[in-house]
Parts: sequence; structure tokens; C-alpha cells
Amino acid sequence: MAEIQFQDVTKRYPDGFEAVKQLNLDVPDGDLMILVGPSGCGKSTALRMVAGLEDISAGELKIGGQVVNEKAPKDRDIAMVFQNYALYPHMTVRENMGFALKLAKTPQQEIDQKVNEAAKILDLEQHLDRKPANLSGGQRQRVAMGRAIVRSPKVFLMDEPLSNLDAKLRVQMRTEISRIQQQLETTTIYVTHDQTEAMTLGDRIAVMRAGVLQQVGPPSELYGHPTNLFVAGFIGSPSMNFLAGEISGDNVHLPIGDVRIPDELRHRLESGLGGGRRGIVAGLRPEHFEDAALVPDRSNGTTFKTKIDVLESMGSEFYAYFVVASEEVSSTELAELAEDIGGADLPRATGGVQVTARLSAESRVHQGQEAELWFDARHLQLFDQESGRSLLAANGAQTSTQPAAAAISPSDTQPA
Repeated sequence: MAEIQFQDVTKRYPDGFEAVKQLNLDVPDGDLMILVGPSGCGKSTALRMVAGLEDISAGELKIGGQVVNEKAPKDRDIAMVFQNYALYPHMTVRENMGFALKLAKTPQQEIDQKVNEAAKILDLEQHLDRKPANLSGGQRQRVAMGRAIVRSPKVFLMDEPLSNLDAKLRVQMRTEISRIQQQLETTTIYVTHDQTEAMTLGDRIAVMRAGVLQQVGPPSELYGHPTNLFVAGFIGSPSMNFLAGEISGDNVHLPIGDVRIPDELRHRLESGLGGGRRGIVAGLRPEHFEDAALVPDRSNGTTFKTKIDVLESMGSEFYAYFVVASEEVSSTELAELAEDIGGADLPRATGGVQVTARLSAESRVHQGQEAELWFDARHLQLFDQESGRSLLAANGAQTSTQPAAAAISPSDTQPA
């Protein structure tokens, strides 16, 4: 049994800065939980508290039902995989993988057996007598994982283990990590800055911002039912488009035109919004646009015309960029996301807001020309302009109106 439970866990440094604020999170036995968020959100600090590398200022941390706040790292039965591999250059792969067992005075026969078993799982059998300098980046990362596997710990902790690898190798290693974790069924917490890694790897994802848990759930939940503007903007690639709008009756007035609210979304709106008129922020994912000429039934969305400023061919699809006449949505959450990806200082689109659309490869739109596009209104997201919380969550249960210093319990972040 290796369930991990954060119960109002807070990390406060001597200068008063709180890196993690009243974190409540359960990681079931055998689960692969992803902690994701921008730099400085507290995800690595939370991981280091599980490892015992950071003291816990308040709250309780339990592993397997036992409070481990005061336990030394060596007594927690955890294994950690670091970003920089942390291999001993003078040792062979075999020696690196078995070093922790050797320190524990494990019999050599048992060490050899466990190292060989891990090497088979990781496809390292032919590299056991080589040294790290003669291995590729992906092979070194697998050795680091093998060193953790041979210990048969209760918990694996992985701190951005793929960030030093090139893009193609990261994709391959993501598959390897997922396969190995499913095979071993070891409770795992995986920290990453890359939301693509998070979406493809985890059983569940916990999104953090400024030390506060924003939402936790399966990848499909965070994608389809984001709790607030921050989660909506962070999850998805390319990221969600945000446009200012107004709700009036059964329609949402947007810069691309009036969008009728589909029946399946209308009942999810908060009571009192249906017949009123209220300023909102609309979220439109790029993949829910299409070349109107390719849509035989347009009844579930809205059609509009726009000039395509830039068209990027990705082979299997197109990314189309165009500008709509609208004011930029003002939000601290979106400003923080822009700063994290280095886009805060980029010049804004002239005459409005730039929108990204992902179109089928069969599309015949052309750069510099007017095109007729269609948006699927069934995937429209609506957010309160002031608080940033989703208007489509059941009774607001997915969202929090509390300031950043408060915590959001996982039980409060389940979708409608």
C-alpha cells in the first residue's frame, strides 16, 4: 500500500514566502500522478517534500497511511529520478544501477538478479558494461530509472526527467516511462513543465499555480472541463483562444459573430445567466475550427469570414492565424501564462486579437486571402470575466473564487 496523501500541506520559507499553500491531494496506490504548472508554481517543492528534501511547514503528508513529516528520506522507501541523471561517471551501467543496493549491503547475487531484471525491462542488457559517457541521453535516463527500479520502492518520484532530451527522444521516453510504470504498478509522482507530457503520461493531472492546486482529474477532464482561465490556457496545444463576449438569451455575442449556445451547454450555465446580459470570456480551442467548405452540417456551430494572415502547413494539418476586431482579454491568469512561455513582451496583433485555428489538411484556404471558417459551438467554453472561473461547472463546483492563498480540494474540482 503506497497511497500518498497531502493534507493541508504548506511549505513556508524563513522569509515568509509560501511555495505551497494548503495542498490537499490524494495519489492512489499504483497511480501515475502528474504535477504540472509554470515555473515557480510549487510543483517541484511538493515533490521534494514527499522525498524528504524539504521540511513541511504545516499539514500532514502520509505515505501508505503513515505520517512521514519527520521521517528521514532514507526511511520513506522512495526512489527519485532527477533531471540531470546524477550517474557516477567512473562506474559502469551495472555498477550505477546496483550502487544503492550495494550500500545497503544486499548480497551480490541478489544485486545481479535485480540489475539484470531492470536492464531487461529497460532494454539495457547490451549496455551493462559501458560507462555513462558512452551512452546517449535516452540511455542515460533509462539507467537513472533502472537505479530506481532495482530498489523496488513504494514510490517513484520523477522531477522533469526528460527536459534535457531532444524533442524526438522525449516522445520515445514518454512511451517508455508509461509502459514501465504500468508494468511495475508503482505509485508515481511525475513533475513536468510540459503540458504535452502531462496529457500523454498521467492517469490524473494536478495543475498548480502560485503554490495553489487549481484542478485535478484525468487528462480528458482538464481538457474538456477546465475549472478556470488558467487551466484552460495551460492545457492544450496550440493553446486556447480567448475572446471577450456577452451572453444574451440563448446566444453568445463574439467578435466572430453570434454563437447559439447548444442545448447540452445551456443547462450547465449558472442559474440566472440564461435570459440576462452579461460580459464573459469565451474559450475557443484551435482544433474546433474548420474550413467551412469541409463541414456538410453546420447546424452545431457558427460560420464566419476572415482574412488568413499566416498559414502554416504541418503536413497532416494546417495552422491558420487571423485577427478579429476585439479588445485583448485582461486577466492575471492569462498574463502569467504569457510570461511563462516568454510571450508577455511580444507585440500584440494590430487591430484586434490574433486567433489560431487548426484546419484539416484537405482545406483549400490560402494565406493572405479571405476564407470562410466554421467553429463547433458544442465545444465552447465560457468564463466569468471578473473571477476567471468556468460558468459551465456544476454550481461552480469546479472553480474557486478564493484568493491564491487558499487551497482547492480535489473533491471541489470534479467536472459536471
